[in-house]
Amino acid sequence: MELSQRGTKMGGLSGIRSIMEDIALAARDASGGTWLNLSPGNPAAIPEVTRAWQELYEETLAERFARSSTQYGPSRGSEEFVDAIVRYFNSRYGWGISARNVLVGAGCQMLCFIATTLFTGPYTEGSRRLVLPCVPDYTGYTGLSMEVSGTVGVAGRVVREEGRAFHYRVDLDAVRRQEAMGMMLLSSPGNPTGRGIREDELAGLIDIAVERDVPLLIDHAYGEPFPGVAQDEVAPLLHPNVINCFTLSKAGLPAERLGFAIGSEDIIDAMVSFTANSYLHAPQLAQATAARAMNTGVLDRLSDSVIRPYYRRKRQVAEKLLHERLPESVDWRLHSSDGGMFCWLWIDHDWFDDLALYEELKRRKMFIVPGRNFFVEPFASPAQAAHGRRCVRLSLTPDESVIGEGISRLAQAVQEMSHAD
Repeated sequence: MELSQRGTKMGGLSGIRSIMEDIALAARDASGGTWLNLSPGNPAAIPEVTRAWQELYEETLAERFARSSTQYGPSRGSEEFVDAIVRYFNSRYGWGISARNVLVGAGCQMLCFIATTLFTGPYTEGSRRLVLPCVPDYTGYTGLSMEVSGTVGVAGRVVREEGRAFHYRVDLDAVRRQEAMGMMLLSSPGNPTGRGIREDELAGLIDIAVERDVPLLIDHAYGEPFPGVAQDEVAPLLHPNVINCFTLSKAGLPAERLGFAIGSEDIIDAMVSFTANSYLHAPQLAQATAARAMNTGVLDRLSDSVIRPYYRRKRQVAEKLLHERLPESVDWRLHSSDGGMFCWLWIDHDWFDDLALYEELKRRKMFIVPGRNFFVEPFASPAQAAHGRRCVRLSLTPDESVIGEGISRLAQAVQEMSHAD
């Protein structure tokens, strides 16, 4: 059967999905040798975190199974979990929100999809697009718009730092020049870079959102208040044009697909209706368990005492190994991180290509993620096109022994690529 234009766009093979196909094939490889996977976005299964959630689920099953799993619930979210969210954010940040400012959804990505569908696409006066104001950013965002060419990425300005470090700055002038804007969306701290939005950048993006009368959605999947893997605590900001999205995925429950949005009543009301018209509501048992974790303080304890130190230590180990093992003669730089679960590596040479490295590492039984998947094609400028193909993402979730061996294989491959030029 012929797919519609939207069906063709949404049913296509993305770069990340093709990598997952490769990983699935590797899992069936009987040729011998150990495959190393430094590509996953799945958070690490930290034993203390896993045990805590298991205990919470067991308590919820014993007390709430019938109420939570044998009947439908409200599309906004269960009253218990929504009330817990309202109390938590009002107490922690002094926001003064009510239940009408909250929507519980099946993970942040679904909430981003709902908002993108509501605010982009066909309008009476023409079509509006999703604008990613600082790419590279999460690769899943490029698939949120059902329209062909419905997403545009604005390249961040590359700022070189001392030593082997660099970072991106939001190019507010370039964002302001974007036409047919329907919504802006970014992650902070970012995936893949770990870059946190600066106060002046956030203020500038909010000014643009107000000028254009569009929402700015901020995905806090790695940030405050949980899992809180940012180096410095940056509180989310409540504003009529801002949709703040949070998830429990990086706090230990990635497979439960549970997140929530906080925003103005009119925006949230439309998102609640979309939920009712599509998948009815988020999983009820997971909501009851999350409410228990939030109300008892377990969620804060895990974030502050376990998850944040875990990834900070992993980042320190990876940085040390990269400096020790990557060739001194190669112009490589590591994005300075405010938080997150990845290392974003830039190798600035004409001979380097992210897909070529990906294929070379596959021959060495190792996976990474090519950098181009975190930009939006077609690239807006030759500089962006070159830069996007000279970056790769390394995950910090595997065991330290896997990270160490993976960085060794990476260093060997880069060394050989440089000599082959």
